[in-house]
Amino acid sequence: FSQTLISSPAIGSPFMDLEMDVLVVGAGPAGSTAARYAAAGGARTLLIEKRQEIGTPVRCGEALGRNWLEAVDLTPSSAFVAREIAASRVFSPDGTYLTVSGYAGAKGGYVVERDLFDRALAKEASRAGARIEIKTSALGLLREGDRVVGVVCEHLGETWDVRAPVVIAADGFESQLGRWAGMTSPLRTRDLVSCLQVTLAGVRGDAAYSDLHLGSEAPGGYAWVFWKAEDVANVGLGVPLSRLKDRAEVKRYLDAFIARRPGLARGEPIEEVAGGVTTSLPVERSAMAGLLLAGDAARLIDPLTGAGIQNALLSGRLAGEAAARAVREGDASGERLASYDRAWRSRLEEDLARHYLVKEGLQKLDDAAIDRVFHAIAEADLRPLTVPSVLDVLRARTPEVLRTFEGLGF
Repeated sequence: FSQTLISSPAIGSPFMDLEMDVLVVGAGPAGSTAARYAAAGGARTLLIEKRQEIGTPVRCGEALGRNWLEAVDLTPSSAFVAREIAASRVFSPDGTYLTVSGYAGAKGGYVVERDLFDRALAKEASRAGARIEIKTSALGLLREGDRVVGVVCEHLGETWDVRAPVVIAADGFESQLGRWAGMTSPLRTRDLVSCLQVTLAGVRGDAAYSDLHLGSEAPGGYAWVFWKAEDVANVGLGVPLSRLKDRAEVKRYLDAFIARRPGLARGEPIEEVAGGVTTSLPVERSAMAGLLLAGDAARLIDPLTGAGIQNALLSGRLAGEAAARAVREGDASGERLASYDRAWRSRLEEDLARHYLVKEGLQKLDDAAIDRVFHAIAEADLRPLTVPSVLDVLRARTPEVLRTFEGLGF
């Protein structure tokens, strides 16, 4: 690709049409990480973000595992880490809990200030050589035949074309770019979760852990308590839209969850955020000629936990590296970019599919059944706690519960 980059216009001046090697749409964890690794790989990279401030508004529980920062060579910093956590606990309705590995688990993790975290990722992209433009939206795809060759952009009422042999869509689970390219399909109501979180100050509890609560307190979903300080915690829950009569019902569930826990009920709210998350399977195709979908745009949110940061970071790195290779080799064909699709699937797809099946099964269990499952696992004292070991215990001790999962591959 022998394009010539037009010099960057001054802030506030009209944009001119640009030619880049890689264009990344969306400056969340996936987008900033993709831009960083594309630029580090030698590609002339532009990262655009429609909002005026990267990282806001925050719609996130703000917890992530330690190993996921290591996966993108990011050193934990007081600039964005609010608190380190020792492990995660998952509670059944009667209070029985299991300490689990993985997501913010036994290997440790962090509760971050998500706005500062996203800005730290964008700074890394800038340091690697990526150009960043905020208040800049994608209006449509530029195509040549079946190939994406850029994006029509808008900034302060001005429109212009950015041409690039590789475009990376990191614009969320309702990705416009994915829809325009015909790579995403409408989500089912059962795979959409309505979430509400409040940050409470002046609370009390065991701040060494991040806690998840299953059962009818958050039917079909779960509630969480993520500690940001000894007396400050993010407390929230998510409920599938298919389980709700109206959106206000999520607020009633959260209020009731907090009221039943004196250590939380004594707290005062300092922030409240609401939003939606998808718990679907990943997209069937995340790469085509000239276009890659990364992070939530590829629907890589964990269907069981709703966690998205971790998979966004990894897929962003893989997308950025694949884009840079395509530019170096002069080949942005669908066949060449499919290496990205294979790369993330080899790392993530099996777990995502398994977690989707577990999520589907859990939605069929009542509180008593969830309690029986937890009692059986706790008594078995499994170390490590893995899906295969849990299934072995359930087959032996609670086969009637396991039958709920029949037809789901277990």
